[in-house]
Amino acid sequence: MSDRQWSAMMTGDESYAGATSYYLLKEAIKDITGFSYFLPTHQGRAAENVLFSVLVKEGDIVPGNSHFDTTKGHIEFRKATAVDCTADISSDTSHFHPFKGNVDTVRLETILKSRPAEKISCIIVTITNNTAGGQPVSMENLREVGRLAKKYKIKFIIDGARFAENAYFIKLREPGYSDKEIREIVREMFSYADGMTMSSKKDAIVNMGGFIAFRDEDLFTQSSTYNIIYEGFITYGGMSGRDMAALAQGLYEGTEHDYLESRINQVAWLGTKIKEYGIDVIEPFGGHAIFVDAKKFLSHIPREEFPAQTLAIELYIEGGVRGIEIGALMADRDPVTRENRYPALEMLRLAIPRRVYTNNHMNYVAAALQTVFERREKITRGVRIKWEAPIMRHFTVGLERL
Repeated sequence: MSDRQWSAMMTGDESYAGATSYYLLKEAIKDITGFSYFLPTHQGRAAENVLFSVLVKEGDIVPGNSHFDTTKGHIEFRKATAVDCTADISSDTSHFHPFKGNVDTVRLETILKSRPAEKISCIIVTITNNTAGGQPVSMENLREVGRLAKKYKIKFIIDGARFAENAYFIKLREPGYSDKEIREIVREMFSYADGMTMSSKKDAIVNMGGFIAFRDEDLFTQSSTYNIIYEGFITYGGMSGRDMAALAQGLYEGTEHDYLESRINQVAWLGTKIKEYGIDVIEPFGGHAIFVDAKKFLSHIPREEFPAQTLAIELYIEGGVRGIEIGALMADRDPVTRENRYPALEMLRLAIPRRVYTNNHMNYVAAALQTVFERREKITRGVRIKWEAPIMRHFTVGLERL
């Protein structure tokens, strides 16, 4: 966090109700996103839990673009079905498309037509699309999803953990937005949605916190009951006053153009270095991480032996670099058949904390990965599962080498 965020913490108001820190955060959220109502939560998955307690029922479907792991977990825990409508271009790792995180709106409308509205909980669009490689969603695509949501009377929710990075890519890549301010782009993005969830550790640059924001007072009122049950009273909801103060400041800092430019350029620096070693990564580079194509890196390791997880282990052993698998292990089992799901992409994600590392650190990460690449043929087998949780297994799974 910045010095201004730490300073804001010192003025945090810890009153149970009506804390000045709550109102400071409320105004920041309204100013930046345009949403008039919000509920604070202790992090993003808590926001999902509260909101889905209102929206998601057993037997529902929830279409979206590559639901984040906790999002899908909350949906499936409620015996509903997450339906991935990400555009097919997202699975072509080397093809340059400016908005690989987009929703396939034709596929989405087919789903909306085929089910009664009461069986579709909401449409969720994640910006940027983490599971598809940190890829952005265009304004045109958000506008079209918003149009379809209104047409079929379905709630449209944005998972906004990396909304500022998404806005930067719109400014950089989408015609008509190069001269617009980041916050102006942000307000337009959210104008097409009915609400949002936020994991504030990402683009608000805080150590802990999250929130749900709403356009509709009725949805806010219904969610407030669950917020009180699961999180805390509606004016703190699992956050201390000092954390809300730091979050309010972080929302402004996270939407500054110069900060975003520096941040995304550092990600690109790492991607460029890795590519120089002949290693395949998802292109164009995403906003918060570089995603290594583990299928190509360890092409001799079968999917049943989790090549991306195997690569994550090898990189940690080699250089103490902690990445994460975005592949079959995270995809989890089909909730009905209990068979492993094998997604089109099998990736090692190298996510970069904000305002922490230098480019020399990035050089080290790339060099460590290169060393593993040079000895990849000696990695003859992958891993298998010794123990797994029944849902969201990748957080705590026990593995052994084969």
